[in-house]
Amino acid sequence: QSDPDVRLMLRVRDDDASAFAELMQRYEARLVRLMHTIGPRHDMAEDLAQETFMRVFRARKSYEAGAKFSTWLFTIAGNVARNASRSLGRRREVSEVDAPRREDSPSGPQLLAATALEASGMMPSRMAEGAERAEVVRAAVLSLSERQRMALMLSRFENMSYLEIAETMDLSTKAVKSLLSRARVNLK
Repeated sequence: QSDPDVRLMLRVRDDDASAFAELMQRYEARLVRLMHTIGPRHDMAEDLAQETFMRVFRARKSYEAGAKFSTWLFTIAGNVARNASRSLGRRREVSEVDAPRREDSPSGPQLLAATALEASGMMPSRMAEGAERAEVVRAAVLSLSERQRMALMLSRFENMSYLEIAETMDLSTKAVKSLLSRARVNLK
């Protein structure tokens, strides 16, 4: 097997804890970044990444080497994010006690630090412009449908091919091309 991650996962299947730790180390930052984008709430990204790793570990005995390991992993991550969105939606329907809050807005120490910097006049305008631009891009990405966000993340940040994205998202390559095309149009 040419994919070193598949070889690691085969060792995980055989209960090799060090192989699992290595896979986690290789993919944790990438999974958290993906969950920031496709998860239902920004503040849940790390928990959803951990849930993905737990599912990988629970499914280790049934793992079969096939496509790239990352394709299998991101398929599981997509399912975890969708399940979290559904469960969050159900909870919101049951109890509207919590006031809705924009999950990407700064709070607590972040907000205090930003406010103090602005008040002191120490925030350089270039930093402010960069932060504004980043916020505009983040808002634009969040306005995409869940499927468009997932396809965009896998394409741009994971450098997956149309075929790999199609396998991960259980779509045809034609559907992936269409999703990415619509995402680019919506982002413009």
